[in-house]
Amino acid sequence: MSSMNERISDVSPAVKPDDAAKGFEFLAAERRNRLIGLWAGEKMGLSGESIENYALALGKSTNASEEDVIRKIVGDLTASRIVIREAEVRVKAAEFLAQSREAIKAGS
Repeated sequence: MSSMNERISDVSPAVKPDDAAKGFEFLAAERRNRLIGLWAGEKMGLSGESIENYALALGKSTNASEEDVIRKIVGDLTASRIVIREAEVRVKAAEFLAQSREAIKAGS
């Protein structure tokens, strides 16, 4: 199983700042959703293709608001019997959004 850091580095190729059809914040949100999907998937014990599919599905949730993504993750974690506060998911979402913005600005 690859580590979270290895999977995070794999997010970069799917999200490039030169994609003229997408705005900066759209790209950052897409990347954040995928990163938080990897984080939540790891907490749920997903691995391999399962965690990648879960993260990709969240990453493609571009029509969903941040609130929708957070509710989904809290619901999925709760359904997996993972005790978590919504506030913890919000903190992670904010961290991943900041990381995503920086990575896009850096061109990675």
